[in-house]
Amino acid sequence: MKLSVIMPAYNERTTIEEILKRVKAVDLPKEILVVDDCSSDGTGDIVERMADPEIILIRHETNKGKGAAIRTAIPRVTGDIVVIQDADLEYSPEEFPHLIQPILDGLADVVYGSRFLGGPHRVHLFWHWVGNQLLTLFSNMMTNLNLSDMETCYKAFRSDVLKKLTLRSNRFGFEPEVTAKVSRLGCRVYETPISYHGRGYSEGKKIGWRDGLAAVWTILKYRFVD
Repeated sequence: MKLSVIMPAYNERTTIEEILKRVKAVDLPKEILVVDDCSSDGTGDIVERMADPEIILIRHETNKGKGAAIRTAIPRVTGDIVVIQDADLEYSPEEFPHLIQPILDGLADVVYGSRFLGGPHRVHLFWHWVGNQLLTLFSNMMTNLNLSDMETCYKAFRSDVLKKLTLRSNRFGFEPEVTAKVSRLGCRVYETPISYHGRGYSEGKKIGWRDGLAAVWTILKYRFVD
């Protein structure tokens, strides 16, 4: 079993080296596809200087967004399982084995790592939590799934399943779009608890209320459009 880790990165120079070291330390055969989304702070240069055979650096010439970065990486995937990993330190790569276990056991095609199923997490940003809950509820209503955390970064896919999906969202609409499409495909979806160490906007958090409104539109759109 080989793991492919897709890591979109935009202006994460303060965390990129540390998160890559932590991903590399996970004792699994893997490749790490870092998509530098036209960072202006030298993020891509830091990755390039690491010169590691497990790390594949892909550069965008213009800033396109998280969803576009993931789409860029998917054709380069050679592993059996794909995990999405943000380039900050909010999520813990040490939990990869736990996250992918339902796929390894033959029970799941897709696994969501839920921040709301009991794992340790930073108590932080009440209205951000409310927004997550409302978007997850609305997504569940449209997909007939009963997820607790649709917006989680930690999603693991059988690579053949992910490659079947035609994805179009450029920014954070990736989360509701991919959820709608794995539901439409009839995938076996599991959830597993994960820890979460959220950061504030002063610490570099990028998602905002406009992305919440865009997510509502994306949920509606992909309820009716394949």
